[in-house]
Amino acid sequence: MPSRHGRQTASDSTPSGLPGECPDAPARRPDPAVTWRSCLRAVGPGLVAGASDTDPTTVATIAVIGSETVYGMGWCVLALFPCIAVIQSIATRVGVASGLDLQAAVAATHTPAVRRLLLLSVLAVNIVTIAADLEAGAAALGLLTGRDWRWFAAPLSLVLLAAVLLLGYHALQRAMKYLLLVLLAYAAAAVLAHPDWGAVARGTFVPRIHWNREFLFNTLSLTGTTATSYVYVWQTLSQSEERVPWHRHRLRQFDALAGGIFATAVFWCILVATGATLGVRGLTVETAQDAAQSLRPVAGAWAGDLFACGLLASALVALPVITATTAYVTGTHLNWPCGLSLRLRDAPRFFAAMGVSVLVGLAATLVGIAPVQLLYWSGVVGAVGTPVGLALLLRVAAHPALMNGRVIGRATKAAGWAVTALITAVGVAGLVQLLAQGP
Repeated sequence: MPSRHGRQTASDSTPSGLPGECPDAPARRPDPAVTWRSCLRAVGPGLVAGASDTDPTTVATIAVIGSETVYGMGWCVLALFPCIAVIQSIATRVGVASGLDLQAAVAATHTPAVRRLLLLSVLAVNIVTIAADLEAGAAALGLLTGRDWRWFAAPLSLVLLAAVLLLGYHALQRAMKYLLLVLLAYAAAAVLAHPDWGAVARGTFVPRIHWNREFLFNTLSLTGTTATSYVYVWQTLSQSEERVPWHRHRLRQFDALAGGIFATAVFWCILVATGATLGVRGLTVETAQDAAQSLRPVAGAWAGDLFACGLLASALVALPVITATTAYVTGTHLNWPCGLSLRLRDAPRFFAAMGVSVLVGLAATLVGIAPVQLLYWSGVVGAVGTPVGLALLLRVAAHPALMNGRVIGRATKAAGWAVTALITAVGVAGLVQLLAQGP
């Protein structure tokens, strides 16, 4: 039965401390027929999780790559999809089969030291990313209104917290699902940039590897910024928050796949938009705000405004996911009542943790930290933190008792560890590069 956390936890189930079967999902219930209509109805949490990966720090990274390499890294962008699909597929299975989020699942099977390691790895990435995304969202509003972005940082923070407190989990998921449509502004900006579609096709489908410092650094940055821990942690959270029965896991896998496709398409559109305008003219940028501002004189006001709209939507989709993930992992670790579906009086410390994370991010934006420094430290902590969560996710997914016998298969396990090894290597190399180069 649901715990005081608002969802099933390890202590609510079998005497051994490991979760038993979800009461509304009989172990032998066959999978129902999956139709296109049922798939479309199931689309939601996975799509939001995937779209949250297009946060402003990722937008900035891809904008910089587009301005430096034009369309040459298009094939690398498409190659991100298998990595995202594998990670999100495993996270979905963990959330559905165990009925637990990743932090709770690790708590049921690992020592307190490992639990603290996961907590710190997620918090370090999230806090820096919240600061960078708040600044980018405020900057997007500044570009659209022609006013100083600092006027918008605090109101944006308040709107974010009010939305989370007033809407609740299900209404928030629905609102963010429709907000994703604004991210199509990146596609419109790419079309308005009038790219050379032949060159775009060659950059997208003909891999070209250049063994130089620039190519290596761009590859490291691209891989590191799109595999952040909050994305797959949120995917486990969303399944456990809804207590999805096992017979719906195939639909939720489709949802996760849709999120990966959507995120990859947005990445590609950002690369095309910046490559066609800034890259072909040799104009380099350091942040997503710079890219939106630079698009105006090159591709026209509409392209610049659309890119700014996409940047704002990226922040509005990512920030609730990141702040909620921060509160969840903190609350689960400290055994607080947790859940966006709970009321404020039922989980005051959980919602207070969300507020504190936003206030810390806001303080970082208002003390004068340059955007490029926020991006720099986001990359540093991500390089260290993300592989930790991935390794623990795979260990949980292969735990028979925790997964109620529904562990991942050998092929999925091999793919998961291959992706983890790749991201770890990328993270180590990227960390060395970042520390050597400095902000």
